[in-house]
Amino acid sequence: MSDFHRVRRLPPYVFEQVNKLKAKARAAGADIIDLGMGNPDLPAPKHVIDKLVETVGKPRTDRYSASKGIAGLRRAQAGYYGRRFGVKLDPETQVVVTLGSKEGFANMAQAITAPGDVVLVPNPSYPIHAFGFLMAGGVIRSVPIEPTPDFFVALERAIIHSIPKPIAVVVCYPSNPTAMVASLDFYKDLVLFARKHEIFVLSDVAYAEVYFEDEPPPSILQAPGAFDVAVEFSSLSKTFSMAGWRMGFAVGNERLLAALARVKSYLDYGAYTPIQVAAAAALNGPEDCIREMRATYKRRRDVMIESFAAAGWAIDKPSASMFAWTPVPERFRHLGSLEFSKLLIEKADVAVAPGIGFGEHGDDFVRLALVENEQRIRQAARGVRRFFDTADDTLHNVVKLKQPA
Repeated sequence: MSDFHRVRRLPPYVFEQVNKLKAKARAAGADIIDLGMGNPDLPAPKHVIDKLVETVGKPRTDRYSASKGIAGLRRAQAGYYGRRFGVKLDPETQVVVTLGSKEGFANMAQAITAPGDVVLVPNPSYPIHAFGFLMAGGVIRSVPIEPTPDFFVALERAIIHSIPKPIAVVVCYPSNPTAMVASLDFYKDLVLFARKHEIFVLSDVAYAEVYFEDEPPPSILQAPGAFDVAVEFSSLSKTFSMAGWRMGFAVGNERLLAALARVKSYLDYGAYTPIQVAAAAALNGPEDCIREMRATYKRRRDVMIESFAAAGWAIDKPSASMFAWTPVPERFRHLGSLEFSKLLIEKADVAVAPGIGFGEHGDDFVRLALVENEQRIRQAARGVRRFFDTADDTLHNVVKLKQPA
């Protein structure tokens, strides 16, 4: 495997180490509470499943579909953007259906990246944001994740000092993994910057509907001039708990979307037609299920904050996303996020995502997903407390712990 050029460009998958340890513990009978992978445990809405069942087996639905998505689904996505963001999209030229936002990012990278092209990616970030471009032969330059003035200082520095000049910048808000949210003013500044320097912006809004404050997260396409430079990726995975259905979208700049559609036309025939029909029903249907999803994650977030604080681990309160991004406790921090995550599985029966898997600047953190019910989250907190209370005795022959000042 190590002889293959593209595989050589990929480091070992950090999360696989945690997954193997988790599987080993479960095989030995441990009840592991998995807060690691952002894999929604909520059911897909009933009206969506009903539409899938109704469509399966109809004449022609078993045939090849269209790689850019059926017309009804593209119209549904355009309608959603109009209602949610006040953004008008042409379903024919400004919407492409993808097999989840992850596939969309990877194939956009294939479409626009020449060997050696530089792309600016936040660190830490969701892995495909960087490795999609690495697999396409590009070069990654890290920028900060925080949507603050320092972000633009770093972008300006990267433009000046990168040879060749960067072709694109990636942003993701609400952020995976950090749960940070960007304002519309930030997007306006970003669009102005991108137009000035003639670079593209690739925005990931997979968590736009998972928010807990009164103000919904914006879309970059709300910013004036955004269609000149930006494509935005979204997904039904979290909004409608349809992760396994692999339904996503790329919308925005027509030139970029035409390139994506052309690449996809060589690689796939689109998702199974009944799934696309059901996805259109999700976007066109009642929004009660979205509000219920949001309320469920908010309850879980509040229980996690309360119960983990009682266990001795203060977790920063996220205002959006289905994740909490929190520092490794001080006395374990010198171990790094991966070793700490392994200890949580072994000693607390809790799995989390090590921050190093999202980039080297994430190594002081772990990501916890709100994918277990409140009872299981409280059980996880009890396991963490038991581990913390006994760590000095149980780990003294294994690792050296930093003692409180």
